[in-house]
Amino acid sequence: MFALGLWLAHWLRASAPEEMFGWVFDPIAPFENFVWLYLLIIPGAPLVLESQGFYSRPMFASRRETAWQLLKGCVLATIGVILVMFLFRIELARGVIVLFGFVSFGLVFLTEELLRMAYKSRFGELQLKKRVILVGAADDTHRMREDLRTRRLENLEVLAEFDVNESSTTELVRLLHETSANYVIINARHTYFGKVEKAIHACEIEGVEAWLVADFFKTHVSQTTFDDFYGRPVLIFRSAPEASWQGVFKQALDLAAAFVALVVLAPLVLLPVAIAIRLTSPGPVLFRQKRCGLNGRPFTMLKFRSMVSNAEQRKHELAALNEMGGPVFKVTNDPRVTRVGRWLRKYSVDEFPQLINVLRGEMSLVGPRPLPVDEVSRFDDPAHRRRLSVRPGLTCLWQVSGRNQVRDFKDWVRLDLEYIDNWSFWLDLKILWRTIPVVLTGAGAK
Repeated sequence: MFALGLWLAHWLRASAPEEMFGWVFDPIAPFENFVWLYLLIIPGAPLVLESQGFYSRPMFASRRETAWQLLKGCVLATIGVILVMFLFRIELARGVIVLFGFVSFGLVFLTEELLRMAYKSRFGELQLKKRVILVGAADDTHRMREDLRTRRLENLEVLAEFDVNESSTTELVRLLHETSANYVIINARHTYFGKVEKAIHACEIEGVEAWLVADFFKTHVSQTTFDDFYGRPVLIFRSAPEASWQGVFKQALDLAAAFVALVVLAPLVLLPVAIAIRLTSPGPVLFRQKRCGLNGRPFTMLKFRSMVSNAEQRKHELAALNEMGGPVFKVTNDPRVTRVGRWLRKYSVDEFPQLINVLRGEMSLVGPRPLPVDEVSRFDDPAHRRRLSVRPGLTCLWQVSGRNQVRDFKDWVRLDLEYIDNWSFWLDLKILWRTIPVVLTGAGAK
């Protein structure tokens, strides 16, 4: 619909008379000149709508909710087109860009209305209506019914409840015959596995679809998904972002941005900085240190050397000045920092060589900052290791949330876990955007 919206917007603008209501309209370039924008709009528009929760709505969400989420998505998509036009210096009539937002909104909203009508039609109800029987212990099925009632799922109708403790499988078969149910939702604790197996077998014979609610193992943060493991059904408990198209876009952005940044910065920044370090203090230009990467796997992280060459050997001398609670070492006005190094640290220029780590696949643009191996080994809370469940990054929530105000490692970890639990490609873009002023102003650097 967004792709069609761009074409219609161009057609409407191209069809406008040369003068209307006192406005003079200049001729515009043919649409063929802008077809390549589809490469950005077709994958980008759904991502923008996803970021606004458009695909997480109930099937029969209110029109106001649908319109508001769609409006925000269309505004962001229009701003995206404007930025692309500006960056690539492409002349696209302003009327086309404005019409693109309005027409796309109208097309998608109209599509939603048509789908709503189709879902509520007699044919749609026959296709989509889920007529279910709840199976399990009495308290389990009652809790499930209340949960479904509060969610107001209009495409689901609970026909009956079946207590696996009080009735036999024969009674379940009778209910299936009387109600003509097309789904059975089984919600039972692991102590009822034998009875659950009989209920599933009865549904199998009757040809009725059975859903087993797999919440018999209580977890705190893990998300449960289902998959197939070489022909065997498995439940997956995952507390880190799962593999998805958003993850593919994240990795593509990492590689493309790191490569372009290195090519652009090499002659302008990297080479002058390397010369400055070499001329002002003895020692290598690059500082190499073993850091913990994905799942704690060590890798060699690169930085411009901002300290004296024997800084690691002198670290124990400053232990009493450590300002961070926990295993991490942070000191304001560290005496080991060189004159050039102080400037490099203030504007995060010392981190630029980590773009090479990004190209190697050891780091990402956004992710928890990698810690030295010896600091990770001193974690006093096993839960802190969950920050290692994603690839470390050049920037993170901690750096854009006032890093100079974070004094306790637990607060640092809390921000990292908040990032992991709420990760999306859109969140990465927001963090990257917020990183720009932090780097340019040197906010919170030590």
